[in-house]
Amino acid sequence: MNFIQTRGNDGKKALHVSFSEAILSPRASFGGLYVPQTLPALDEAFFQKAATMSYQELAFEILKTFEIDIPDAILKEALALYSNFDDPNDPAPLCKLDDTLFVNELYHGPTRAFKDMALQPFGHILSYLAKKRNERYLILAATSGDTGPATLESFSNKENIQVVCLYPDGGTSDVQRLQMVTAKGDNLKVLGIHGNFDDAQRALKDLLNSDEFRQNLEALNIKLSAANSVNFGRIIFQIIYHIYAYTRLLKMGEIENGQRVYFTVPSGNFGNALGAYYAKKMGLPIEKILITSNINNILTELLTTGVYDISERTLLKTTSPAMDILISSNVERVLFDRFGDKRTKELMDSLNKDKKYTLTQDELKILQEDFSAAYADDDFAKETMARVAKSGYILDPHTATCFKAIGLMQKPLKNILCSTAEWTKFAPTLFSALQGNSRVHGDKTALEGVSNALHVKIPKSIQSLFNRPILHSTVIAKEDIQESVLNFIKKD
Repeated sequence: MNFIQTRGNDGKKALHVSFSEAILSPRASFGGLYVPQTLPALDEAFFQKAATMSYQELAFEILKTFEIDIPDAILKEALALYSNFDDPNDPAPLCKLDDTLFVNELYHGPTRAFKDMALQPFGHILSYLAKKRNERYLILAATSGDTGPATLESFSNKENIQVVCLYPDGGTSDVQRLQMVTAKGDNLKVLGIHGNFDDAQRALKDLLNSDEFRQNLEALNIKLSAANSVNFGRIIFQIIYHIYAYTRLLKMGEIENGQRVYFTVPSGNFGNALGAYYAKKMGLPIEKILITSNINNILTELLTTGVYDISERTLLKTTSPAMDILISSNVERVLFDRFGDKRTKELMDSLNKDKKYTLTQDELKILQEDFSAAYADDDFAKETMARVAKSGYILDPHTATCFKAIGLMQKPLKNILCSTAEWTKFAPTLFSALQGNSRVHGDKTALEGVSNALHVKIPKSIQSLFNRPILHSTVIAKEDIQESVLNFIKKD
């Protein structure tokens, strides 16, 4: 399968690249992204057969339909990493809340968030390519809280790989921060920055597109890649678990093959939603993808008004920090798929120059064929967490926003909610919700409080964080990121 570029070709890069090239060098022409030239098609017979498959078997079959240039043996090794999840036979279990609502629990990996679902196999594949080519790579990651820990876990002590992870100081939960700053591995560097996630992501993109930075790396015989969802190596694995969730409904006898369902995705950078969108295009019977956000509701505005405007917006900190994002990178891939590279470049150039763009009414209607959107504030999330906990199910604040989308359902169909993180990563918010007040407790106190109140165990991987030494304490200004990254590389 060939990959092409969302903003067209600048005459310097190849018109088409392989999957390997797209994930090793995700920087596309004009600052754009790589996307598949075509998507494979899955029919009803595939879904019927898939209902009998394990997660690893299904993932392998889907990856093979993409015809990517990775040997089968390496794909199987990468997928075997799901054996390290809570249940090797069911790494992304589907839980029934009521006759309509089902939760796809995507957080049963080593860092207790959905990013493990993609980054565990992706890290193995990228490391294989680096060793095969006898090349050294710098992997950059910018995180709002979950990508960072999953990236560090995936690449720790991998040969030919060095990792620099950027996170907004004060913009993650304490558990997320501890997962990063205690990460072991001689090839890892974690940098807190004075700023927010958009600043971290912008810095990452600037470095990916900087000829000066690339030349500095080349002088050290190092190539540059990224672990964020700007890299399609992340997205391809995020398609799979949406398809798996549907096949679990089939296996449970909750739907008939071909019956349409809703998917509700709490979204910040739009990678998870993009995975659902691509799955729908491949043939997954999705009625509509329902997007939920927190009060940084840039996606809600786009999908309801057609306007993406951050010119006068300030990023707000919320109790769902992984969605504290104003620049949602993966929207670009949907714009390209619907409107082509020329229009996508126009829109992205406008966003870069004027901090906004406006779709035509016809373009907005086209997006609304696949998406609807709503947003929830912190009070709604906490009220929902407390109410649902009383019924015996525990939500994190991101998943709680999904309940805001129930009013968007126009048909009495099943609705699969994508649960992106375990409650343990946001225990203070849940504990406050259970107490019915706004008192803020430390993570350790809140974890124990929730555990006692709801009679639920705290995973050892979370408990142990508070006893680990801090290995990465550097916090820097945005302007110092490039220098700090180069200093780390040169020390190796």
